[in-house]
Amino acid sequence: MPEDTTQTIDENDWAAAMAEQTAPAAPGPEIFKELSGTAASGGLAKDIDFILDIPVLLTVELGRTKIAIKNLLQLAQGSVVELDGLAGEPMDVLVNGCLIAQGEVVVVNDKFGVRLTDIITPAERIRKLNK
Repeated sequence: MPEDTTQTIDENDWAAAMAEQTAPAAPGPEIFKELSGTAASGGLAKDIDFILDIPVLLTVELGRTKIAIKNLLQLAQGSVVELDGLAGEPMDVLVNGCLIAQGEVVVVNDKFGVRLTDIITPAERIRKLNK
């Protein structure tokens, strides 16, 4: 039976798009070993490995708006809803509803993706929570 190459082609295209990145890759679990000084014991590495497979919801937000229920009920196919985001403005990237980055839309083989352009530092995230 012939192998389905659609998935392989898509994965190769995305891999090529990711390889074009100029920014260095984000630190992986190895960084935690180095920072903690427990690389030899492996204690922290086991703790990190425990959470690496936990699924999270990643959302890329184009914009938002508030709309009255009467206007919401009048929406039909072809209706246009105005958002607060501007054309060309970076998109917000949220993990479980928390802003972690901003990025721009990319298209590879008719599929959308997002290229991260700015990562929100943990200090900035905490500062936004305190407001």
